Amino acid sequence: MTNNVETFSLNDTAWQGIVLTDSAAKHICQLVEKNPESQGLSLSIKPSGCTGYGYVIELATGPSEDDLVYEHNGAKLFVALKAMPFIDGLVVDYVREGLNQMFKFNNPKAQNVCGCGESFGV
Repeated sequence: MTNNVETFSLNDTAWQGIVLTDSAAKHICQLVEKNPESQGLSLSIKPSGCTGYGYVIELATGPSEDDLVYEHNGAKLFVALKAMPFIDGLVVDYVREGLNQMFKFNNPKAQNVCGCGESFGV
């Protein structure tokens, strides 16, 4: 019996990419301006919540070796390559909801989202 297992490399995959809205780009630029040692934001995912994964977004001094870099209107988003199978096509927005302002993620790969918005499943 022969096992025909195909493998793929994350580096050789043609990704749709990540989209930053104008609002998200503006907020990232403001954060970087207040933190001059930073060059942009880092985006990755981690196991979290009741449906599987949560977004991790933080200031970064530059991209890691395995990051993809997305830019819009001067804002830089460094995305962990290993997260791309879960977030390819993601739209990152920055919105105001009531008194709160936050990054909002529209992920076409998410098949479900927990009720509290903490996590997503693919």
